[in-house]
Amino acid sequence: MSEILKAEGLSKHFGGLIAVNKVFFSIRPSEVTGLIGPNGSGKTTLFNLLSGFFPPTGGRITFLGDDITDLPPHLRVMKGMVRTFQLVSVFNSMTVWENLVLSHIRFKEGYPSSRKFFFSSAKNEDILERCLKGLELVGLQSKAWTPTSELSYGSKRMLEIGIALSLNPKLLLLDEPLSGLSDAEISDVVNLLQQIKKDLTLCIIEHKVSKILNLVNRLCVMNEGHLICEGDPNKVLCDPSVRECYWGKAEITV
Repeated sequence: MSEILKAEGLSKHFGGLIAVNKVFFSIRPSEVTGLIGPNGSGKTTLFNLLSGFFPPTGGRITFLGDDITDLPPHLRVMKGMVRTFQLVSVFNSMTVWENLVLSHIRFKEGYPSSRKFFFSSAKNEDILERCLKGLELVGLQSKAWTPTSELSYGSKRMLEIGIALSLNPKLLLLDEPLSGLSDAEISDVVNLLQQIKKDLTLCIIEHKVSKILNLVNRLCVMNEGHLICEGDPNKVLCDPSVRECYWGKAEITV
């Protein structure tokens, strides 16, 4: 398969605002793709379209060869497309371990109905194994029974990534995973992504471009809803159209 994900002519209109404008975008298996662009360029809207949180105004999305344009988000997760968000999305009222188990039960193929979800066992061997692996990958084993509200923001980000990894994704979409983190926390997340990219296909939205240059194979740039450039990261950053769209802006950090 040449592409694990493919968007063809993808558009999203909010009234008179065109947030994503006829974008053609693809991700190849075992590739790490970086997606950058000024604030308001349409990056997160594109992620919301790919992951099913927004219905497209036009265009088509295929994943693993299947048309998923109209597929709801939870079914995309069950097919192997998992994402994280700009703002960490975890349950502060639960422990670290409970966050993992709850998320895993919700998306396990055997629990499609709400009744099966609420009355399912959290002690399923497969669930426990995957959740433990997720904790180990992000280094939170020692905090398994810690209330999530007591974690640092960086640890919450790691927990969110751990939840995503426990779902055994084929494609992981990461929306600004380094946002709001200290230098030490950024280093921890980047090291984790370097480790997991050997076994996963990743697509990363990030403003701290210098932090992901050694991580990504291909860099794509959006501006005003269009995909304006893609290719080798160092060549892309030298492209006149990319430099122009960032001229006078502070969002890019190289």
